[in-house]
Amino acid sequence: MSLGEFMRGARESAGLSVDDLAERTSIRAGLIKEMEKNNFINCGGDTYARGHLRNIAPLISTNAQVLIDLYNEEHSTDSRKIHEMLVENNVTKNPTERRSITWKTLATASIVVIAAVAIGQIIVSNSTSTVIPPEVSTASPSVTQSVTTSAAPSMSPGSESVTPVTSGELSLIISATRGSSNIDVVVAGKHVYKGSLFQGDSKSFSSQNAISIYLSNAGDLDLTLNGQALPPLGARNEEIRKTFRSK
Repeated sequence: MSLGEFMRGARESAGLSVDDLAERTSIRAGLIKEMEKNNFINCGGDTYARGHLRNIAPLISTNAQVLIDLYNEEHSTDSRKIHEMLVENNVTKNPTERRSITWKTLATASIVVIAAVAIGQIIVSNSTSTVIPPEVSTASPSVTQSVTTSAAPSMSPGSESVTPVTSGELSLIISATRGSSNIDVVVAGKHVYKGSLFQGDSKSFSSQNAISIYLSNAGDLDLTLNGQALPPLGARNEEIRKTFRSK
C-alpha cells in the first residue's frame, strides 16, 4: 500500500471528505486529491510535503511520524539521492554472476608473470655487478708493456694480482703523494712494514724474488718499481693487493 492509498483509507475511516480535510487544514482540495493518488510533486518540496502530512495526520487519526516515514521512503529527494549514491558505489546493486576464466586469460597472466620475473632477475644482476675502472697509463711505453699487460687493473681486498718483472733484484718505492693510506708490505714471507703512510711520506723496499703489497687508498699513492714510475693501481679509497715477482 502506497502513502496516498494509506491517507485516503485513513481519511475515509475518519468520516471526512476531501473538502472537509481541505477546510480544516487550509490545504487545497486538489492538492489533497493528488497526494492521495501518491503524487507529491506539487507540494513544493520535501519540507512543505512533510508539513502538510503533519497537519493532516491528527485529523485522520494517524501518527504523523508514520506518514513522514512513508513519505521519506517513497518520495523524499534526499532518500533518492542517497540511493543513487549507493548504486554508483555498487552497494545496492544485485551481485552479478561470476564469469569463468578462459584459457586465454590464464595464458596471458602466465606470460606477464614470466616477463616480470625475467625483468627482476636482470635488474638484480645489473645491481650486483661490479664495474672495474681501467688503469690509466702514465709511464713510458716500455714500462706499460712490461707491467700492466699481465696485471688486473683493479682488485678487491680478497684477491691479488701478480706482475712478473725483469729478472734481478726488485726495488719498490711507495709515495703518499696525494693522501694518506694504510699499507702492508711482505718480503720473503715476512711483513716488513704494516701501518700508515701519511701524505708526503714514502718508503722503499727491495727483494731478490717478490714483493707483495696491500694498499687501502691506492688512488693517492705513487709507486716506482726499479726506477720506473707505475701507473695508478686503483682509484681513491680503493683497496688493492698486488705482488711484483722477479722472472
